[in-house]
Amino acid sequence: MRQNPARRNALLDAAIEVLADEGSRGLTLRAVDQRAGVPTGTTSNYFSNRADLLEQLMRRVRERLTPDPAALAETLRATPSRDLVKTLMHQLVDRTRRERSSHLALLELRLEATRRPELDPTLTRFFTSDLDANVAFHLEAGLPGDRGSVLLLYLGMLGLIVDDLTVPEVLRPHGVDALVDSLVDRVFPPADHHGEEVVGQG
Repeated sequence: MRQNPARRNALLDAAIEVLADEGSRGLTLRAVDQRAGVPTGTTSNYFSNRADLLEQLMRRVRERLTPDPAALAETLRATPSRDLVKTLMHQLVDRTRRERSSHLALLELRLEATRRPELDPTLTRFFTSDLDANVAFHLEAGLPGDRGSVLLLYLGMLGLIVDDLTVPEVLRPHGVDALVDSLVDRVFPPADHHGEEVVGQG
């Protein structure tokens, strides 16, 4: 059966909104039909079952969260440095806020994987692929740090983003922008006059 790619993406976007708003239990093929405003049965014509929908939903989330290539290229014209890392992390926070539903959908999938072991391998592959891609991007761009420090940055930003999206008042007194800058400074400490990293200061 020939499928319309635009309709497929519209259904996946509707599924993301359902998952973000109603949680994993509310995500059914019929609920996606209703959210997308299409005739009952449309979603089942595009996705063989709920598992197929979830796997393709994750791919759609990745598409939605990927930065605009032209904008990213413009940002990367700057000299690789801690300041550039800060700029990229601030852009990441802005992007997550614009795509709040996508991130909440991923959080819901994380929770569902704890209840449905069969989902865990798919989710693990998804997040492993994303982590590997983020590390490769950082290193290939010539940004400071090694794989270990990029992993620490990933974990720190993930925690910050979860709080910013779900309990923003927790971070508001500290200032999200200031926290991002501090995180980058601590993960990639400045070099002293001998060119060695000064660890544990600040």
